[in-house]
Amino acid sequence: MDPGLNRHILVNESKGLVPGYPQSMLDILGKCNIAAVHGCTHKYMRGALLALISPTMIKDQLLPKIDDFMRSHISKWDNKIIDIKQKTKEMAFLSSLTQIASVESVSVSQEFMPEFFKLVLGTLSLPINFPNTNYYLGIQARKNIKSLLRKLVEERIASGRTHHDMLDYLLYSEKNKYKLNDEEMIDLIITILYSGYETVSTTAMMAIKYLHDHPKALEELRKEHTEIRKKRRPEDPIDYNDYKSMCFTHAVIYETSRLATIVNGILRKTTKDMGINGCVIPKGWRIYVYTRENNYDPCLYADPYTFNPWRWLEKGLENSNYSFIFGGGTRQCPGKEFGLAEVSLYFFITL
Repeated sequence: MDPGLNRHILVNESKGLVPGYPQSMLDILGKCNIAAVHGCTHKYMRGALLALISPTMIKDQLLPKIDDFMRSHISKWDNKIIDIKQKTKEMAFLSSLTQIASVESVSVSQEFMPEFFKLVLGTLSLPINFPNTNYYLGIQARKNIKSLLRKLVEERIASGRTHHDMLDYLLYSEKNKYKLNDEEMIDLIITILYSGYETVSTTAMMAIKYLHDHPKALEELRKEHTEIRKKRRPEDPIDYNDYKSMCFTHAVIYETSRLATIVNGILRKTTKDMGINGCVIPKGWRIYVYTRENNYDPCLYADPYTFNPWRWLEKGLENSNYSFIFGGGTRQCPGKEFGLAEVSLYFFITL
């Protein structure tokens, strides 16, 4: 739980502290997902992922599509009583699926979504391959999702049409220096869907609770959005400069992520006997870097149990060595900016 020790563990992968995630997660997400691999393979797969969701891609291609999706999707909530937990889960999944396969997302989503939800449950289960266990259902869901994705790729290639989405970039773009085989491509697509699903949906849900309980923060957020709306027509999409100017919006997302602690910790595994902080950790043991406690450490965050987005407007807090909201070391969440953009536009259109 010690922030300094946690940082030491997270930045020393090359010295024998590799990812140690549960077997169920590795089996279901695939052997090529970035949580399962390390060394050169991790560097390559991470590069392939960043090529799709980097700040440059968000600026040039993804932001208008996220804006268009959020407007269309959230408009269906008007004048209805909704289950915010269920709706934000659907929103997070469909948003990512739309970025991956823009045209086909509507036609495949009804078949894809229930399988994906089974896959998510299976990754955090005991790896007992017995009918009707979450693990068994997760393995079957992976097989079904692979089949759906292969069919999608085959149809896209056969059509010869260009759609300017992530799938096109993986299949055709000459700018993409990361050439993936079918298995790697499928695992990468599953990684994009999986990694953004729980984090985006839970952040979006919990932010509503915190903003409801703290009207001054809600007022400040609306004030920031009103200033942006004054400069454009209602139908105009958000541009990148507008998005980057949402300082308080981003502060709300950081504070929600800290206080709600979407990801409680990070697993590492020793590849040799290691001396850490006066203790010998045997080879093959798991270490759970419990980042949740760091989020409530009064030495790092004044009055840590209070929802205070303004703290993130202080220079340097986001880049503190002991802020693990988006992970740490060489494995800091590659989808951080993509997730921020999705939740920011969710706020802008909803509130």
